Amino acid sequence: MKASQLGVAIAGLGFGEKVHLPALYACPATTPVALWHPQNEKLQQSCSRTGLWGSSNFKELLANPEVEALIIATPPGARFQLAKQTLLAGKHVLLEKPIALNSTEALQLEQLALAQGCCCAINFEYRAVPAFQQLAELLRAGWLGEPWLVRFDWLMESRSDPKRPWNWYAQQELGGGVLGALGSHAFDMMEWLVGPIVALQAQLSVAIKERPMPNGNGFAAVDAADTALIQMQLQPHWSASKQFLSAQLALSSVARQGRGCWLEFYGSEGTLVLGSSNQADYVHGFGLQGCRKGEAMAAIPNNPAFRYNRTWEDGRIAPVARLIGWWAEAIREAKPMVPGLLEGLQSQIAMDACQSSDLSGNRLLL
Repeated sequence: MKASQLGVAIAGLGFGEKVHLPALYACPATTPVALWHPQNEKLQQSCSRTGLWGSSNFKELLANPEVEALIIATPPGARFQLAKQTLLAGKHVLLEKPIALNSTEALQLEQLALAQGCCCAINFEYRAVPAFQQLAELLRAGWLGEPWLVRFDWLMESRSDPKRPWNWYAQQELGGGVLGALGSHAFDMMEWLVGPIVALQAQLSVAIKERPMPNGNGFAAVDAADTALIQMQLQPHWSASKQFLSAQLALSSVARQGRGCWLEFYGSEGTLVLGSSNQADYVHGFGLQGCRKGEAMAAIPNNPAFRYNRTWEDGRIAPVARLIGWWAEAIREAKPMVPGLLEGLQSQIAMDACQSSDLSGNRLLL
């Protein structure tokens, strides 16, 4: 490890090993130094594959002087306690989303990070995808004129097979379901691209109400929503009138042959549409289209300023590497990290409000 590089450990060896590990190697400012998993057998298999030191004892991992920072890529249920221990040990953190199981936990992490002087990043990697960065630039430049409507459809089929085994994803109390998987990103995109969410009303539903147990011994109930329909009001950063903007959000993980991820922005002077029908890779395939008043829709050429220096077959690696680079820079320069815990908290507040709105049937102010 070079003296200038940040020594980073990874907790969680699914997405952590597949995406975060190569992203750490790709970022000149970081290097992976250790792995953690609670199951020693899985840990040793990963250590053999990667050549890295590892421990199934979390306190031992944190005591390793080479570990200056930690990426927590475990299932959501474990993130709060692991992040809390990491911050108390004075280590910097990068958290997968959702960052906790509720906004109370998220707020505790934000307060603890401030008290400890630790830099925390949240892996809202769409902020690091070139097409999204270009969309953000056009919106800020006033392409739409006065904004009138946002429509966001994110319709995936990843959970549409009823034979897919039951696991934590099926449990609301463990952070499962479409809100944690897609909604956490979607709410962050809205806050980043448009502005604060000031009100929402949500309708949640479970299409596949039971799934087979992994051991083949019967079925277990599913209570985590796999579909969410949400009406929102936003306060646009770039609106001259400062009027609230209506937005419609449709999320599903059980949409067979769903259209994928599509964001549509309509305004007084133009329209912008960003989307991808690629179900296999949520980064590759995005295209940006637009038109000004009186023109036909047309593809908008890619802005080379946002281009990656390198791309991978797995499109997730490049944006994660870019975000890790921002995190390492924020640590080195002792400046606030965006997206950080504040952004993670705002996303969690919106997810909590969806649950409350669905139960009460009411529109909620945030």
